[in-house]
Amino acid sequence: MSSQVGDVSGGGRYRREDVARAAGVKVRNLRYYQERGLLPPPRREGRIAWYSDDHLTRLRLISDLLGRGYTVNGIAELLHAWEEGGGLSRLLGLEREMTRDWVQEEPVTMTRAQLRTLFGPAATAEDTRRAAELGYVTIDGDLVTYPSGRLLDATLTLVRQGVPLAEILDAGEFVPAQAAALADRFVGLFRQHVIGAEGAAGLERLSATQLQHITAAVTALRPVAGEVVATEFARAMARRVDAEVAELLRAEQ
Repeated sequence: MSSQVGDVSGGGRYRREDVARAAGVKVRNLRYYQERGLLPPPRREGRIAWYSDDHLTRLRLISDLLGRGYTVNGIAELLHAWEEGGGLSRLLGLEREMTRDWVQEEPVTMTRAQLRTLFGPAATAEDTRRAAELGYVTIDGDLVTYPSGRLLDATLTLVRQGVPLAEILDAGEFVPAQAAALADRFVGLFRQHVIGAEGAAGLERLSATQLQHITAAVTALRPVAGEVVATEFARAMARRVDAEVAELLRAEQ
């Protein structure tokens, strides 16, 4: 089988390390999947290999199928069969529709010198290295990129209020795990009650109207999911602050 399975032309631009991190796979697996016919090669600009959103979707799908007990050869055959029947293009197209508006971020890129000026003595080289490991920044030579400008602003606010950057990064290890657990819950409900028990395997048999229904359901879910999380966090913060104030008052008595 050819190392290129179909044409991957989805949006998004990821370097090799970034797409591997986003998909939760090892960088060396990308070349292996290409050699085995599971993943199309990236688009190259000079010496830089760019991966797309469709590469990311495939990598996540491959990981999911491996976790379900499929072999690499079995996955290659399944992907090929889906492509022949048009099911894979539907899956990739649906995934783009389902994820395209969840994250709306403007990345911020600066030099290391600008980063030191921005954070001052609060940031160390070790903090930068750890932030890169956590996926909060990517480093390319002398350039540091924050994929999320909002997270950069939030980090600066906390640092300027006196919170040590190392402790912010400690929280940075905790928060994504909790967010992932919430996402798993919402996606599980969606898979069970909107997509149905057959999951991706049944996409080929869905009509255009049914696919539109799924896309509309995702559009409706976005604000609901955000409101639920924001509201529950606000309620939890209110309870926690009330308890802290009560403790301070008792200490003064």
